[in-house]
Amino acid sequence: MAASSAYKRLHNLGAKSILKSKKLKEFFVSNAVNHANFASYFRSHSSLSQNSRYGSRYINTKHMCQLVNSNDKRMFIVDTYALVRSLEAQGFPPKQAEVLTGAITKVLNDSLESVAYFFVTKPEMHSYEVTRESSLATFKTEIQSSQEHHFSLLQRETEKLQDHIEKLRCELKYAVDKVTAGQKLDLNLERGRIRDELHNQSTETSKLTNKLDKEIHALRAQLESQKAEVLKYCTGTLVAISAVGIAMARILLMP
Repeated sequence: MAASSAYKRLHNLGAKSILKSKKLKEFFVSNAVNHANFASYFRSHSSLSQNSRYGSRYINTKHMCQLVNSNDKRMFIVDTYALVRSLEAQGFPPKQAEVLTGAITKVLNDSLESVAYFFVTKPEMHSYEVTRESSLATFKTEIQSSQEHHFSLLQRETEKLQDHIEKLRCELKYAVDKVTAGQKLDLNLERGRIRDELHNQSTETSKLTNKLDKEIHALRAQLESQKAEVLKYCTGTLVAISAVGIAMARILLMP
């Protein structure tokens, strides 16, 4: 892919005579497989950019060739010196080799810029992960705070309901006690009234009993007196009859 991009870039630069060279085409074909090495470079590109002040630890600058303009400060990812010498060894003139190396380097840098545009570096990924973890922690904190807030509201509502239920229970107990006390008072009053009525009835019954007893005694005494008189009259009658009989007998017995 890099070889075809370099081929098109050279075509845009106007190097048609160079592109017609069979050696150049063979060079692009033979070096097309090296494009896979650019991915591994990109993975370490972030470390390289972070440690650019220690460039001697990551890139051997002795093998780099500055074939760009004086105002271009980018560092090559290709050993341009070795590439120029390789092109010269395959029969290219030094000027064409330098032009090809510059074009290939520019294409590779543009490709890396395009890749860097669509992908992120490790620091950016780490920053994104830190931001995401911070957002998750903030979200978790908000959720916990919301849960605690709702739990406290629910607890307060529960306490209010419990207080209201306790108040209703006390009012109901007071009403029941009041009704019970009223009923007890009514029952006591009714019991007292019934007791008084029974006492009055008992008194009246006692009076009637005493009166009946007196009347019975009076009737008994009257009967006894009447009996004595009847016996007296009967005795007188018998005596009179006896006297008459005796008199009649004397009269009849006289000669």
